[in-house]
Amino acid sequence: MAFTHPIRVRYAECDRMGFVHHSNYALYFEEARTEYLRSLGVNYKQLEDEGVIMPLRSMHHDFIKAARYDDLLSIEVKLVGEVGVRCQFEYKVVNQEGVHCCNGMTELFFVNRDSMRPMRIPDSLKHLFVSEA
Repeated sequence: MAFTHPIRVRYAECDRMGFVHHSNYALYFEEARTEYLRSLGVNYKQLEDEGVIMPLRSMHHDFIKAARYDDLLSIEVKLVGEVGVRCQFEYKVVNQEGVHCCNGMTELFFVNRDSMRPMRIPDSLKHLFVSEA
């Protein structure tokens, strides 16, 4: 299931050319992913309080069309592939006119906060992390 999260581009997120600076897409993806997980019933803060953290392993962006100041972006995020120790999310960024601006991917993994060792997804979360793949 895909989830869409709106983000309004702020002036401070743009470079001198008037485009959204590429570094901000990581923040957009994180915000959309956090809200997607919240919509599934996964509160990231609660997860951390229970001793599970999800560091980022890798990230990829493909920029298609520049987003600009005051654009209302729709960040579509979905979970793809099998979820075990790792989970992968794909993103599609579209502006208010329906123009496709960016694609992205992030891969995160589950880690026991106390031991800092990778771990399989906790049993209590398996039913929530069901991908479309």
